[in-house]
Amino acid sequence: MRSRSAIVITGLVAGVLATSTPATAAPLDKGRFHDVATNFFDCDGTPVREDVDVSGSFLFNQRGSQHPFPYFRDSVHGTIAWTNLNTGGTFSQIFTANGRDHSIVDNGDGTITITVFVSGGARYYDQNGKLVLKDPGQFRFAFELDYNGTPGNPDDDEEVPDSFRVVRDSTGRNDSEGRDFCADVVEFTT
Repeated sequence: MRSRSAIVITGLVAGVLATSTPATAAPLDKGRFHDVATNFFDCDGTPVREDVDVSGSFLFNQRGSQHPFPYFRDSVHGTIAWTNLNTGGTFSQIFTANGRDHSIVDNGDGTITITVFVSGGARYYDQNGKLVLKDPGQFRFAFELDYNGTPGNPDDDEEVPDSFRVVRDSTGRNDSEGRDFCADVVEFTT
């Protein structure tokens, strides 16, 4: 389950999504999470402290008796602040993303293909709190899972290596696309 959440969250930091279908039975699993972390790294010669604060919720649900595979959805929001340790200035990101399994196709070989829609956005602020970049929109991706012979139990699912692919590039504005992150850290924290 955690690996599936990681797959969705990975796809979602690049893009976003939030619609769900009513369930016909009790959820297989649901929950909330809140993760906080601090990391230090070198960004092209600039020492940086990264402070991450992410919260969200997730739900695994069955879509009726004719659909043996549980559908997943999640909602994630948070902030990431990168502090330039040379200047003390901070470059920040505030984001939200809502994802859901749009379709699940049984490939007939013990694997399924899951197509995920993610919607949301990210806003980036310089050290003075000025909005400098925006990335709102939606993107779609797909991947394969080996369900290990238990279609209704996501606990033993394993991602098929190298199966992740973008189905539809991000829509909307993509201000951060193609930019040099380390150059942005220096520019927006000086």
